[in-house]
Amino acid sequence: MKKSKLLLFLLVVSSPIFGQNQEITQVRETNDGPLTIGITETPPFITKNGDSYTGVSVASWQMVNDKLNRDFNYKTYPSLKALMKGVQSNEVDFSINPITVTDGRMKNIDFSQPYFISHKAIAQKNHSQVWSLIKNLISWKFFTAILALVAILFLFGFLVWLFERRKNKEEFGGKHGLAQGFWWSAVTMTTVGYGDKSPQTTGGRVVGLIWMFMAIIILSSLTAGIASALTVQSISNEISSVSDLKKFDVITVSNSSSQEFLDLYSINYNAIEGVDKALDKLNQGDNAVLIYDQPILKNRIEKLDLGDDITILPNKLKKDYYSYSFPKGSPLAEKINPLLIETLKSMKWNNLLKDYD
Repeated sequence: MKKSKLLLFLLVVSSPIFGQNQEITQVRETNDGPLTIGITETPPFITKNGDSYTGVSVASWQMVNDKLNRDFNYKTYPSLKALMKGVQSNEVDFSINPITVTDGRMKNIDFSQPYFISHKAIAQKNHSQVWSLIKNLISWKFFTAILALVAILFLFGFLVWLFERRKNKEEFGGKHGLAQGFWWSAVTMTTVGYGDKSPQTTGGRVVGLIWMFMAIIILSSLTAGIASALTVQSISNEISSVSDLKKFDVITVSNSSSQEFLDLYSINYNAIEGVDKALDKLNQGDNAVLIYDQPILKNRIEKLDLGDDITILPNKLKKDYYSYSFPKGSPLAEKINPLLIETLKSMKWNNLLKDYD
């Protein structure tokens, strides 16, 4: 019985049918059919023009595919979140969208060599210069500077009045003596020098001499403080580190690397679906800032003609690396990655990037 089973096995293995099935399996494993590439519109990296797509990411893939020579078709997704799920679940072979490489994303998908380096940017609403000036005039900082000035003027006016009230009654005596001392103090500090009031006693003159020298220093400091309060300051001067963002109403785009970045530093934020809606939200808040990818923000502000309303600050929070994304363990990453690296070294690629600086 055992011999007959062994003979049957040998006959099946050596039969033409078994060999045919083996050949079909091999063809499926080395299938060179059209690739399905997942994308979602993200100007200036992927922009739809009629039935075709253009942009930095599209150009990079076209240069890579000149060497890979594969047929392909695009599968579009309504959002970045949907695209990421599509890549993760193998709905597509890979995506050429500008996906930022993060630790969280690397757990679920594979990435190629980065093809574009960007930064996290801060956008703010442009405020009216007149309104900002009025707000600063009624600010606590302005009032404290004025109160300090009045207190110092009164102090030296009081001191000169103490010395002059009996021996110089014409100028500092009577029920208005303190007011006259205050007037003398103000005139002396501002170096107007009307000459209608002047200390006559030795003590009064010593006070006057001290006050003249002190007034130069104090007036300079107070002038700087008042000027600072009246000057319209940009938010960029108030942000020197990520923790400074806690002073503002922070907005970002949901399911983005910017959201992960803010979570990492425990910054409270309002996550908005889509960059255009996030820009609308920014325009509604006086103390709001929008944190998102610099080239995408810059493009949307230009396309929506918001340059007069919104400014991108020079502050750069974090460097980002954009890469192709692949399902975990995809063999395509090993094939495409060296071709992408070769593309990035070419003069053609460097010239193309100049259009997007």
